[in-house]
Amino acid sequence: MTKPDVFQKEEHMLVLQNVNKHYSSITAASNQNISLEAGNVYALLGPNGSGKSTFMKMITGLVKPDSGTILYKGQPLSSQSKLDISYMPTESYFYSYMTAKDICKYFSDFFPDFNPNKFYAFLNDMELPDNLKAYKMSTGMLAKLKIAVSLSRSSGLMMLDEPLNGIDIISRERMTATIAANSGPGRIMIVSSHLVDELETVSTHAIFIKQGSIVAAGSIEELRNQTGLGLVDIYKRIYA
Repeated sequence: MTKPDVFQKEEHMLVLQNVNKHYSSITAASNQNISLEAGNVYALLGPNGSGKSTFMKMITGLVKPDSGTILYKGQPLSSQSKLDISYMPTESYFYSYMTAKDICKYFSDFFPDFNPNKFYAFLNDMELPDNLKAYKMSTGMLAKLKIAVSLSRSSGLMMLDEPLNGIDIISRERMTATIAANSGPGRIMIVSSHLVDELETVSTHAIFIKQGSIVAAGSIEELRNQTGLGLVDIYKRIYA
């Protein structure tokens, strides 16, 4: 059987087709259809409980859809493809006794694409110590450390779930710039946040999810031209 053209185009690295997921009476994903291209930064937008985290977790394989197809580089998700997918959850995943130095060794051992030199460069840029245990770190420090870990991998697909949570307003612009600077022609980056205005400045595309449905998606330029609005006002129109 011939696949649809969308699957044959190399730039369409990630494709969701008729994807559904329910938790009891809650719809987390409803007939989701979308193709994501390499080289773009996608702002994944929606209020809490709209299905953003489920969207990401299905792509990583942490959550299995009830139905539908997810293809990465033209193939169904597999243990091999998952090695090329990096996911930063909202929760902290560091053991309390670990220092940044310990975390660097841990991720170097488990992920062949983890770059220790890049990690230490991020620590220096973010002014994070490498010898302070996680339980002594502030919420903002832990948030920055999670970003440093994620960006130190060379994954083709990188997903950051609410990376700006806990980061002070002065540091947010710097962090969003750091995230955007680590996008590239061979990589898809998906970033979720409720801080819509800050994502607008660094994203190329936006995906709006409401009650598990993708209600709007496209390049930010296209969305502005179609509506005459910026992302913040589009967000208000959809969710108000």
